[in-house]
Amino acid sequence: MTDTAARRRGHGEDAIYFDATKNRYVGAVSLGFGPDGKRSRRKVTGRTKQEVRDKLKAVHAELDRGLRTSSTYTVRQAVDDWLEGGLPGRAERTRSVYREALAPLMAQIGNKPLRELTVKDVRVGLEALSDRLSTRYLQIAKASLARAIRYAEAHDLVGRNVATLVDPPEGAVGRPSRSLNLEQTLALLEAARESRLNAYVVISLTVGIRTEEARGLRWDHVDLGGDPGAVRPVPPSVAVWRSVRQGGDTKTAKSRRTLALPQTAIQALREHRRRQAEDHLAAGALWQEHGLVFVSSIGTPLDASNVRREFRKITEAAGLGAGWAPRDLRHTFVSLMSADGVPIEEIARLAGHNQTATTELVYRHELRPVITTGAEVMDRILSGGKR
Repeated sequence: MTDTAARRRGHGEDAIYFDATKNRYVGAVSLGFGPDGKRSRRKVTGRTKQEVRDKLKAVHAELDRGLRTSSTYTVRQAVDDWLEGGLPGRAERTRSVYREALAPLMAQIGNKPLRELTVKDVRVGLEALSDRLSTRYLQIAKASLARAIRYAEAHDLVGRNVATLVDPPEGAVGRPSRSLNLEQTLALLEAARESRLNAYVVISLTVGIRTEEARGLRWDHVDLGGDPGAVRPVPPSVAVWRSVRQGGDTKTAKSRRTLALPQTAIQALREHRRRQAEDHLAAGALWQEHGLVFVSSIGTPLDASNVRREFRKITEAAGLGAGWAPRDLRHTFVSLMSADGVPIEEIARLAGHNQTATTELVYRHELRPVITTGAEVMDRILSGGKR
């Protein structure tokens, strides 16, 4: 062989050649032979030979680390694998939340091969959703994607978690929780009287428990009689010790609380128990006993959609429209307490908040259409205290 002759590629060396049909250079790395005896190759492409060489170096770096990435393994498949196998012991509701949060993002980047996913891809995908999804929703989507890629990393399917390098953008402003005023509250209570959700509405409004606490409430945690003859009389009460969260725990330790029941709630719960006994009798063998206060006509637990759907019927019947949510009942409780002069510290105890700041900034709503405090104080000051 002369010096001018082209040197043949040695065994195991990479191949680089020009593909005229693609008008690009192609580099191929031999991965050995598959079970069928055919040679397995990993290919990369580029506009120049140097670009292909750089990509081949990256491929070898992956192989040296034991990675076995695939051009056909997509971001969507990585997410599906994480939802299926990366959340042991989690409730199906938790998986549904992650799946729902990731769905819009998957429509943007789901078909891209995971090993080719870049920081820019994730950032652009999130930004494309920022005009219609809330900031919180975008945060959940980004965090979920990062966890899915981390799961793929643990299985040697990708070499870098690009999602961890992205800060989610600001999203659209969501619908803030609202509070009913006293007139609206009375109209709602009147409209709820004939509804199966009446006791749910009453206890949420008059005791201030969370919707997840109401759906998880058990009859053995409800005391409608109390013990008035005790040395220290015990009033009728409800023990808020569980919720429909994973494991049945309440949101925080301070959320575990026992609250006295007002007469309106006692009466509504007694009527609700009577109706439930009638449902049990009518359902017969179809009845499923769970010990829960709020269930369907055959005893099965209510989910959030059941409650939202029925609650909207009540708000429409009350002339309030369909734009209200069950969580607004808790906000109404806090606001009515505040409007009546109950100290913020006591309201926080009743609501099960860890900090009064949560009560003050998130839950307490000004019920009057115009805030008059400043004007009243200035009038008094400028009039020399005569008013």
